[in-house]
Amino acid sequence: MPRKKQKNIASNRVEEINPTKLEWLYTTMYKIRRFEETMLEQTFKGNAMGVTHPSDGQEAVPVGICAHLTDKDWIGSTHRGHGHCIAKGLEINRMMAEIMGRATGQCHGKGGSMHIADFSKGMLGANAIVGASIPLAVGAALTSKYRGTEKESIGVAFFGDGATSQGILHESMNLASIWKLPVIFACENNGYAEATPSWYAVSTDDIASRAEGYGMPGLQVDGMDVFAVYEAAGEAIKRARSGKGPMFLELKTYRYHGHFHADDPKKYRKQEEEDYYKNRDCLKLFEKRVTTNGLIKGERLKEIREMIEEEIVEATEFALNSPMPDEKELYKDVYVTYSNSVLGLR
Repeated sequence: MPRKKQKNIASNRVEEINPTKLEWLYTTMYKIRRFEETMLEQTFKGNAMGVTHPSDGQEAVPVGICAHLTDKDWIGSTHRGHGHCIAKGLEINRMMAEIMGRATGQCHGKGGSMHIADFSKGMLGANAIVGASIPLAVGAALTSKYRGTEKESIGVAFFGDGATSQGILHESMNLASIWKLPVIFACENNGYAEATPSWYAVSTDDIASRAEGYGMPGLQVDGMDVFAVYEAAGEAIKRARSGKGPMFLELKTYRYHGHFHADDPKKYRKQEEEDYYKNRDCLKLFEKRVTTNGLIKGERLKEIREMIEEEIVEATEFALNSPMPDEKELYKDVYVTYSNSVLGLR
């Protein structure tokens, strides 16, 4: 099966995106950026519970993909999943409270940064185990296939370049291809599996080429350009909804901060590399694109940023002023009671 090369179609398709969607793309990317930066500030102040993994720099990937999804579609996330959550529509007040371990958090303060989930939004959850959410998204796609609801419900598995050599990905891709499941394999290739560069640990510079072995299209995309991601994701999702099966997207992106919140000297990468990607920042590329083409005025973009700044302040205050969980919560949502509740046994 011939594989398409890196796709960058932003130059001639941005004008086709309606104004409401354009504003949503920018609003959501900026919201993720400021949430991550604020989350780090609060973590360094000692207000977060446990480890936090920022995703600032990678905003174009979840936003460009989730722009095509609804609450009926399912996504599986990673330990670096705040951006996925926000792009899927979760409330930042409850997310910030969850990171701080508060009772008002998304999961009542029990999950923290790496385990935020909301089934009502199709968010299967962030996951601390590398690659572990991949079969969850495939399972959701299998459910949709079995029920005949592919047109309204597909699965998207987000994972990093470090997960592409995990056996679970290859087993999942194989089954998804055999059964023509409506699922997208979205590899966020930020160049590093923690501190190990992908060129050192992965057998190919073109990770998308691995899709060929499983009989599905693989596409390498500029993950710093939300328009390129939006177009490629639209193609993949259209394919899935039409019953043609899975597709693999390798989204070349970059994380600005270290692997997690603790002091990371980042000796595994050079300053020139960081400067290169920051000069291609997804927000800057978007702003230049839409203002140059007269699609959104600079004044409107400023209004959006100011609105988000207010929301971030409110979310932080909400979390800081929320109570810690009562100790009785320790005995709720454990496996037996949770299972009985889901199955309608109590």
